[in-house]
Amino acid sequence: MSIPYNVSSDHASLITASKRIFTIICERLDVNTAYVTKKGSSAMTVLSSFNKEDEIIPEGYSVEYDGTYCRLIIADPESAMTTENLMSNEVTKELEVTPQLNVKGFLGVTLRNLQGEVFGTLCVMDKEEKDFSQADIDYLHAMAEVLAHTIELDQTTYNMGFLTVPIIPITTGISILSIQGIIDENRAQKILQSVLDYGSSQQIHHFIIDLSGLIILDGIFPNVLINLVKSLQLMGIQTIVTGISPEIAKYDMNNGQELSTLDTEIVRNLEAALASIGFYLMEKDEQ
Repeated sequence: MSIPYNVSSDHASLITASKRIFTIICERLDVNTAYVTKKGSSAMTVLSSFNKEDEIIPEGYSVEYDGTYCRLIIADPESAMTTENLMSNEVTKELEVTPQLNVKGFLGVTLRNLQGEVFGTLCVMDKEEKDFSQADIDYLHAMAEVLAHTIELDQTTYNMGFLTVPIIPITTGISILSIQGIIDENRAQKILQSVLDYGSSQQIHHFIIDLSGLIILDGIFPNVLINLVKSLQLMGIQTIVTGISPEIAKYDMNNGQELSTLDTEIVRNLEAALASIGFYLMEKDEQ
């Protein structure tokens, strides 16, 4: 059974890079669809997909592991599985997903990390029968290596986001929170908890929240920032928000103006934020 799944931002590079790679694969193997899945505890999730004409595999869906072709790929000694026709193959025709997809030609290979462990699959399929050669299988294996390295790079970058929360102390009671990059649900919780703990332990009375480095993914503004401002205010900590980009402003206007109606000061840049609480940047006189 297929269930919706929100593809995490930790695969942003894969989603960007894979589109061009999928196009090349589909042209080379003469198929309609190419996609990458990642193996979870009980399901395979489509991280990225490309459908040349008919949409066969949508991006961001998860299928229970036992009902997938991926299980057959991973179990194969050659780390690959191919069939001319999924609907007539003795094994695949019994799977619930086969009549739902209504496809025939299929080829899939494993994705392995640097330690050689299987963590997903790269697959292609088409509504017409396809006779894939050993050269085609070798080619898809080579493409799988490229995509596997991209996924690992994304994961490494994602994990680095958990190492620190960028809080910059200015003086007693005043600090800056500089938000950089993409914020997903896990990172959001770390930022919220770390900032609130820091505000309490360091007796902060002013927090400047700089959003100039925030990346808005898929047009979605991270609501944790709204919750952060409200939580700090409940603790008696005054907030100043700066670095509002055109993308953030546009989102706020189209989604209830949550940010602009907050009981917080919003200024153009860090210099203006510091000035509002009595700090001014002065050029040092040359001797």
